[in-house]
Amino acid sequence: MNSVALGDLVLTNARIVMANEVVEGSVRVDGGVITDVGTPSRTGVDLDGDYLIPGLVELHTDHLETHYAPRPRVRWNPVAAVQAHDAQIAASGITTVLDAIRVGLDEDTDVTATEMRILADAIAAGSQAGRLRAEHHIHLRCEVSAPDCLDSFNLYLDDPQVRLASLMDHTPGQRQFTSMDACRAYYQGKRKMSDAEFNGFVERRNADSIRYAGKHRRALASACQELGIVMASHDDATRDHVEEAVALGIEVAEFPTTIEAARASRQAGMAILMGGPNMVRGGSHSGNVSARALAEADLLDILSSDYIPFSMLQSAFALADSVESVSLSKAIQLVTKRPAEAAGFHDRGEIAIGKRADFVHLRVEDGIPIVLTVWRQGRRVI
Repeated sequence: MNSVALGDLVLTNARIVMANEVVEGSVRVDGGVITDVGTPSRTGVDLDGDYLIPGLVELHTDHLETHYAPRPRVRWNPVAAVQAHDAQIAASGITTVLDAIRVGLDEDTDVTATEMRILADAIAAGSQAGRLRAEHHIHLRCEVSAPDCLDSFNLYLDDPQVRLASLMDHTPGQRQFTSMDACRAYYQGKRKMSDAEFNGFVERRNADSIRYAGKHRRALASACQELGIVMASHDDATRDHVEEAVALGIEVAEFPTTIEAARASRQAGMAILMGGPNMVRGGSHSGNVSARALAEADLLDILSSDYIPFSMLQSAFALADSVESVSLSKAIQLVTKRPAEAAGFHDRGEIAIGKRADFVHLRVEDGIPIVLTVWRQGRRVI
């Protein structure tokens, strides 16, 4: 797709969702960059009065892995998996995506560190060949309590695709799974564990966390600072968790599980990220604080698709519909401008002169945004 030359493009008769307002008119593009916004035009692609929003910027999606390992012990061709993932990402309105790659594997994981590196290489090959619709980068999901976390991280030291690393610990009884009832329901439902097997699993995970989590967090933070990789915390539940994150130089708070942690994150100047599925469903599947509650308290900066690509766009419209204090422009910022800024992409994320021409043409039917056309750098990709 990169073989198509960047050229002129005019999109007219659109409701243009800008950072702080919605205006009617046209957008003009030259060489993949926006050169005019709002001026009426009698020529160009007529959008029939539909919405035109910036291309979405996704910081945390676990979706690629479901294409590569769709069933236990089933592996799909990595190139085919990346292509299928990319098509769904772009059709969901996402033009820049950070694909989550696991670093640090535990007994709950059905893939290996080598396979994760193979997937990362497949992403790079697709990007270099110009056959991906969205622009892809990598988000390293670092499970700090896993014994092999640092060894796995070292596989990406020279990989320019890496833009973000999250430091996470899914040990039962803390953070995401403060409620052991929720933890039991999740793991026993997913892994079909007996009570005895679950209890043994919890004991082993807690022992690994005590042994590895602290030293791995410190080592990863030091490496990321040296490499210029943006860091995120994950599932912070307490003020102590947030203070630890701040001391490590972390800038993004992913999925805080309590309003206490979200407030502490805001006070520390961290960007607060929550999942689109949480917003759409009206709550967390783990029983933690809802994204909507954080939005109502003005404690929400970024929405991510997490495990359902389309939930990112859907959640922005659901937010604007359900929270009176959040306009459509502000809601769209949470999936475009704000994540772009958090990841250091200062050339995209809003419809403004001089920004990249990444657009989504959509209309809303029965409360659901329907993606009709997607452009990246002025090129139509959907």
